[in-house]
Amino acid sequence: MSATHMLAERHHHTHGPDCGHPAVIHEDHVDYLHDGHAHREHDGHYDECTTCSCGHCSDSCAACACTDCTCMTCNHAMCSCDNCEPHGCTSCACQDCMCPTCRHAA
Repeated sequence: MSATHMLAERHHHTHGPDCGHPAVIHEDHVDYLHDGHAHREHDGHYDECTTCSCGHCSDSCAACACTDCTCMTCNHAMCSCDNCEPHGCTSCACQDCMCPTCRHAA
């Protein structure tokens, strides 16, 4: 069974550190946020990232700010790793993270 994904609209630039769009670590990838979208690189192109599945939100999982979110791909927890500064799991970039809610290191 192959995973389905939605291609993002084409841009006149390549997303990256200097592209002007905020970058957010989301699980095992980086999303670039703009105009209500979250784009992630996938096999040489960009896909739309996941949208929050909780009943009262329609934002991308990378940017969801629901205080009572129940979506499994949104991660609002604070990193509990002993090796990094305290911040949200969605922005944790610790290479040897042991936090159970920071799924980027899994």
